[in-house]
Amino acid sequence: MTNAAYGKLTTGLIAAWFTFSLSASALHLFSTDPSRPPLPLLLAVVIPISLFFLWYRSSRSFRDFVLSLSPRTLTIVQAWRIAGFVFLALYAYGILPGIFALPAGWGDIFIGATAFSAGMKLASPSYKKIFILWQWLGIADLVVAVSSGAAARFIGPQGFAGLNGISTAPMTVLPLSVIPTFGVPLFLILHIICIAQARRWSQQTFGGIADRAGSFAA
Repeated sequence: MTNAAYGKLTTGLIAAWFTFSLSASALHLFSTDPSRPPLPLLLAVVIPISLFFLWYRSSRSFRDFVLSLSPRTLTIVQAWRIAGFVFLALYAYGILPGIFALPAGWGDIFIGATAFSAGMKLASPSYKKIFILWQWLGIADLVVAVSSGAAARFIGPQGFAGLNGISTAPMTVLPLSVIPTFGVPLFLILHIICIAQARRWSQQTFGGIADRAGSFAA
């Protein structure tokens, strides 16, 4: 399969994934009792990432397509995460617990605010180590957000997360449910792709190709 065909296929799959996330959320399939582990939500995060890894490892042509994508563009896309200020606002209004909203909100704001600079300045062999470090920081932010969101379910009414009965239940319903069921796994996959690309960089193979808006030769 050609890169163009893979491009159309992955675009369609991402659109279908987003549609499923919206539909399942509308049907309350991710909603769980605050006293129980949010397993449907966690599965929605883990399954897409696992399927990506399986496809990446088992198909050379798909792997070549993934590695041909522009690391600059994939990094700049992370700028959407500056919308993490919403978590801070919801915490301020007592809708989300601080144990989740504060690290998730500030982490996303940092990654979102630095994404454009990271993509434009660091997507180069000259800054390979810093570029990879930035990608790992982005992954760490997502992992902390998911972990703290899950942990908040187990902290009682007197705990920091459960103060005044506040829980992460709003994250299981629309519109917030789209973030963990679509945004988080997608952004994490983009980080993984950029790290895989950067690890293959060299001055000889990179050249001026990264300056193109379309593709990147690994």
